[in-house]
Amino acid sequence: MEDVKVRTLQLTSTAFAAGASISDRHTCEGANESPPLEWSGAPAGTRSFALIVDDPDAPSGTFVHWLAWDIPGNATELRANTGPQDIPPTQGRNGFGKPGYGGPCPPQGHGTHHYYFRLYALDSTLGLPTGTTRGRLEAAMRDHVLASAQLMGRYQRGR
Repeated sequence: MEDVKVRTLQLTSTAFAAGASISDRHTCEGANESPPLEWSGAPAGTRSFALIVDDPDAPSGTFVHWLAWDIPGNATELRANTGPQDIPPTQGRNGFGKPGYGGPCPPQGHGTHHYYFRLYALDSTLGLPTGTTRGRLEAAMRDHVLASAQLMGRYQRGR
């Protein structure tokens, strides 16, 4: 019998290692540009990807830093500084009230926050408009997720 290799979705960044500190360049204390992301291992049938980046350590509850979707199913990366002008992907409203990426910006003296970059391989495209909220994105993704991957980075303001 032929040996079958199971593939799993993997998400990485050249800007920070899993569990490591995110550089100031990708935060409100620097250029506030999105970090480069690369992935591999998308399952067969992937038609698009969606990305959710959040901070569960925010004082007011989980804070959304980036929502992006309808990333083409054959894509393997998002370049650094991918902004709302870069379509695809279509980008949703972050916790700062704007579409696109809003980098880590925890309150001074609030300690280290954890930022979760979650990539979802989907069996369809979503067609949601720019500025869509996380709730609407997650509802649209329901029953369409083929695989997911996570990359966590840390940041403490004013280190």
